[in-house]
This record gives sequence, C-alpha cells and structure tokens, in this order.
Amino acid sequence: MTDYQKLSESELQAVIDSAEKALKNIQANKRKDVIARIKELAASIDVVVEIHENDKRSVRKGVKVPVKYRHPEESEKTWTGRGVMPTWLQALIKAGHDRSEFEV
Repeated sequence: MTDYQKLSESELQAVIDSAEKALKNIQANKRKDVIARIKELAASIDVVVEIHENDKRSVRKGVKVPVKYRHPEESEKTWTGRGVMPTWLQALIKAGHDRSEFEV
C-alpha cells in the first residue's frame, strides 16, 4: 500500500482524482447491472419496466435574489421582498414611511 505521508500535494491530488474516477465507474457499472437485473426479473413475470434516469439538478437551487429594500441608516439591513417583511421595515412603515422610499 502507498505511504500517503510521503507523497507531494500534487501527487496526493492525482491519487484522489484517480480514486474518484474509479469509484464513479464502479457505481455506474453497478447501476447498469441493477437496472438490467430489474428488467430481467420484470420480464420473467411478463411485466415491462421503464426506468427514467433524472440527472438534472434544480436550476433555482442556490440562486441569489437581488436586494430590493435597504434600511436608510443601517445598510447591512436588507430585504429581497420575499417572505415575511422584516421588523425594521414594518416599524418604518408604521412610523408613516412608504415602502417605496427604501427601494434600492
């Protein structure tokens, strides 16, 4: 077995990359085998199985929404206009201000 303590940083990264590729290949082959086995078993009882693979990730996940409102004196207090209105904006509106005064 390799002594990883003696490897340089770039050599360790190469080992990691190689291991990740090998793991992905093993997982992909295992997945293919399982799907083939499922189809085999289904065919043995005269059932047709369709397997739809969905590799797409949610497009909206992690999307930052731009700030729409900012506190007039404390610029770190912001609101995107989504969700519950923050207490600082509620207080300013109750004090007689209009929401549009705080738009960015």
